[in-house]
Amino acid sequence: MKILIVGYFTETSKLNIINCFPKEWDIIIVPPGEEMLHHIEDCQVIIPEHVKIDRTLLSKAKQLKLVQTGAGYDNVDIDACTQLGIWAANAAGVNAKAVAEHVMAFILSYYKNIPLLDGFMKSKADQNQLEYTGSELEGKTIGIIGFGAIGKKVAGFCKAFDMNVLVYTRNTAVQPYGGIQKTDFDNLISTSDIVTVHSALNQQTQKLIDKEVFRKMKNTALFINTARGRIVNEEDLIDALKNREIAGACLDVFETEPLPIDSELRNLSNVMLTPHTAGMPDGLKLHKKRYDFFVNNIRCVESGEEPESKLNQLF
Repeated sequence: MKILIVGYFTETSKLNIINCFPKEWDIIIVPPGEEMLHHIEDCQVIIPEHVKIDRTLLSKAKQLKLVQTGAGYDNVDIDACTQLGIWAANAAGVNAKAVAEHVMAFILSYYKNIPLLDGFMKSKADQNQLEYTGSELEGKTIGIIGFGAIGKKVAGFCKAFDMNVLVYTRNTAVQPYGGIQKTDFDNLISTSDIVTVHSALNQQTQKLIDKEVFRKMKNTALFINTARGRIVNEEDLIDALKNREIAGACLDVFETEPLPIDSELRNLSNVMLTPHTAGMPDGLKLHKKRYDFFVNNIRCVESGEEPESKLNQLF
C-alpha cells in the first residue's frame, strides 16, 4: 500500500507522521509540485494537506482508491472522485476538541490581555504605567456560525463559562438544547459580543463574512475564524479592524496560506494570529487521533469496505 501525503512538513514532523502508519506501508511525504507528480501514478491513497485534488490530477492517479482529508475537503473535486471510482472521505469531528480549545484560548487571551501583559512584564516597564481594559466572560453572548462537531464543543465550553450562546446553522434538524438558542444570521451578527465561524467552505459560505456583515456587528465585537480563510473577505476584515468597526479578531486561517509576510494583519495591534494550527495540538503538526483515523479508513478501503465519514458513494 503506497500512501502519498502532500504538504509542507519539517523532517521531524515527517518521521513522526510515518511512525503513525504500519511499517509495511510505503509512506511518501512530499510538498506540492513535480515530486508529487512522480508518485501520483502508483499511489493507492492520497492525503492532501496543501494541494488541490482536481480532475486533472485524479486522472493521472491510475491506482488511487481513496482521497483522505482532514475535517475540510474544499480542496477535493468530489464529483470527479466519484466518476473515476475513487472513494473520498474526511475526518469530521476528529480534531473538534483541539479546535474548540484553541477558540477558548483565543477568547481568554483576548479578554484577559495575555499577549499584552506578557510583553509588558518581559519589557521590565514600570508597573504603575500599565493601562488596559479587559472583562469577564460571564454574561457575554457568543454567536456560533455553523453547528457541527466543533461548533457544539465550543458551545459546551462557553456554557461552562456562563456565557449566552447563539447558533446559526442551515441544518434544519438542529434543535436548541441546554440553554443554547438557535437564531437567524442577522440577529446573531448584530447581537453577539463574539462571533466565531465553524462552517464548511462551499459556494454558500465563500466570502460570507464581508464588509456588510462587519458593519452590522457591535463595534466592541471580537471576530474569530478557525474554519477556512476564504469564508471571510480578508480585505473587508482588515478595513473593519483598522476603522474600529469591530474591536478585534483572532485568526487561525487566511485567504492565502501561509499568510504572506507583508499581510497587513501582521501589523494590527487588535489581531491575534496563529498559523493554521488550531487542529494540531503541537508544533510537530501531529494529531495522533487524526492519523489513527486515517489508518483505520485506509484499512477499510484496502479490505473492500466503505470508508468512515465518506463524502461520496461508489456502489
